[in-house]
Amino acid sequence: MIQLNDVRKSFEQGEVLKGINTVFNTGKTSLIIGQSGSGKTVLLKCIVGLLDPDGGDILYDGRSLSGMNKSERSILRREMGMLFQGAALFDSMSLLENVMFPLRMFSPMCESDQIKRAKYCLDRVELRNSYDLYPAEVSGGMQKRAAIARAISMNPKYLFCDEPNSGLDPLTSIRIDELITDITQEFKMTTVINTHDMNSVVTMGEKILFIYQGDKAWEGDREELFRSGNEKLNEFVFATKALQKKTATQTL
Repeated sequence: MIQLNDVRKSFEQGEVLKGINTVFNTGKTSLIIGQSGSGKTVLLKCIVGLLDPDGGDILYDGRSLSGMNKSERSILRREMGMLFQGAALFDSMSLLENVMFPLRMFSPMCESDQIKRAKYCLDRVELRNSYDLYPAEVSGGMQKRAAIARAISMNPKYLFCDEPNSGLDPLTSIRIDELITDITQEFKMTTVINTHDMNSVVTMGEKILFIYQGDKAWEGDREELFRSGNEKLNEFVFATKALQKKTATQTL
């Protein structure tokens, strides 16, 4: 579980986060949504420790992020898995080597156990026959699946995803969403996803946090989304769905 207590962040242009309070529960997929510039990316960076909040606190299963020393933060980072927007695989490494990378950096496993673990993770995301392929040799969807395998290689407690479906076709996006949901439940992780994809929101949204101009404007689940009565949320949801439908039609 990750708990946010009055999280605030300012830059020269002004206050970007204006006191965010929420809880992301274990074994659930929680999504952060909002317009570009709303503060959701800054919020995610604060949660993972890339930015330090100016006020408030973030608790990881009761452990205060602001109260951690360098060594404690290092331990916490090893409990995190990250799925980046562009997959961020190393071009010079095979998919197997990419998944092994964090294991080689941080795991006490011997090399044979690292290989076994990396193959298990690739098998789990349906890349059993792709161990020796390089990122340039596979599709964007396969790259994202390999990135998921790398993210779970250290058996993390917390999984963070930044626009996991960016650049993917609708069918591949659905498969990525299914994988993230299944893995979250299987490994009992706390998963937090930063997304613009409304299809993901309505299918995965066990908890949805809507950020508007730095404020928590609404939170709920996918069942409550379309009957929220929140004007700003409705504007965002329906405008985004209309744009995605138009883009999908043009692609076809």
